[in-house]
Formats: sequence, C-alpha cells, structure tokens
Amino acid sequence: MSEITTDVVSHLANLARIALTPEEIATLSGELGAILDNVAKVSEVATPDVPATSHPIPLFNVFRPDVAGETLTAAQALAGAPEHDGARFKVSAILGEEQ
Repeated sequence: MSEITTDVVSHLANLARIALTPEEIATLSGELGAILDNVAKVSEVATPDVPATSHPIPLFNVFRPDVAGETLTAAQALAGAPEHDGARFKVSAILGEEQ
C-alpha cells in the first residue's frame, strides 16, 4: 500500500484550506492510499502498445437536418401558463428593485 500518512493528508488539507477532524484525516489517509495503489496497478498494465482511451465505446455525434417544423402559436403557448398578459408570460419578480 502507498504511504499516505495522516501528516500528508493534514498537510494537503491545510494547503486546500479544508478543516478536517482527526477521524476524517485517518479515513482519508486510507482511502487516498487505496486510490494510489489502484493507479499504480493501472500504470503496470498501461504499455505503449495499448492506446489511451477516454471512453470504452467509440462516441460520435448524431446530427439531423435543422428543418423548421410546426410550432405553437402565441395563444397555444400561453394557454397553459398560470399567468400571462395576453402576449407574454407573467412571472413573479425574484430580484430586488436594483435591476
């Protein structure tokens, strides 16, 4: 197991300005050590003949033509609104008068 001591975790927490309890430091030292061990295992099998991947399945974008279709009229769009003024949706103000 990689040597991630409680002193190292405490130092890193201090650099990141994160307040940790002694219990959290102890827990994180074990968890970070396990993470480093797993990274080391992956590094052992990652050879130059194995290409690096960001995703196990190839991804590609699916595009469709941008064709204008049927849209709602203003009346249809406003029909389901809780409040409207005939041409626009009415919403409650959420910001102060400074806007």
